[in-house]
Amino acid sequence: DDMKSFVNEGLRVLLHGKSIVVEDYLDTRWEEVTGEVVDEVIFLSKHTAASNKPALTVHPIGVPHLREGDVPPQGGKPGWAALPNPRIGPWIRLLKNIAQAHNLVPEFEITLEATHHGPLTNKPTMFLEIGSTEDYWKRQDAAQVMAQVE
Repeated sequence: DDMKSFVNEGLRVLLHGKSIVVEDYLDTRWEEVTGEVVDEVIFLSKHTAASNKPALTVHPIGVPHLREGDVPPQGGKPGWAALPNPRIGPWIRLLKNIAQAHNLVPEFEITLEATHHGPLTNKPTMFLEIGSTEDYWKRQDAAQVMAQVE
């Protein structure tokens, strides 16, 4: 695949221009190409919402609410959900604390979203997102808060 890869200690970051929600089995494909073991997948992404309200979100992935034959509008497989990353609970609490310390709350809502899209993965997975409009996606203070969650 045409992706840039960056590594820092045990963390690998992949950067690409495709829609993340349809990058099925990126974990398995990476292992096959590089021989590196993938323990977990954390997607950093732009969040969109009809409300256009500023938000920092964490969520698992999948579309378990869809029935076989339904077409998932944002990737995934009907009736399927990824193994949730065990960091979801601790990280949503940490995200809230860091955002408050950087005075992003109450402007930004810190939220644990329901699962609602793909991609398919074999490893524990979660999304971390900044939203909900282009103005908020560009906010360096929001990006700095997300970067401090570990």
